[in-house]
Amino acid sequence: MHASDRPDGPPKTEPALRAIAMPADANPYGDIFGGWLLSQMDLAGGAAASRRAKGRAVTVAITAMTFHRPVFIGDEVTCYAEIIKVGRTSITVKVESWVRRGIGEEQIAVTEGIFTYVAVGEDRRPCPVPPEG
Repeated sequence: MHASDRPDGPPKTEPALRAIAMPADANPYGDIFGGWLLSQMDLAGGAAASRRAKGRAVTVAITAMTFHRPVFIGDEVTCYAEIIKVGRTSITVKVESWVRRGIGEEQIAVTEGIFTYVAVGEDRRPCPVPPEG
């Protein structure tokens, strides 16, 4: 199911990141640049991957990215990150972005993507993801 098809709103998990879309992040028409939103999602996914890796995790791939609706100046952007796969050194994270517009509480799904991170050691070389717990 795509985030935009979810009838019950955003994920029930704790948000990984919240930010307000500002004028510096927009084009002349008031739409937020896709690259800005992608960077917010990468930060959210990277935080989840680093927690799971118990250390540094770096982005190696974005295998899917869908922009469902535009983001506007002043929107409160919330990113939710869910780890969907853990390999020997890699962690795959689904990130969804939702916005709250104006003073209402309604949230709208705007973007989703699949990000892959690799756990790296102090030498910045891949290292095994430790067991959970």
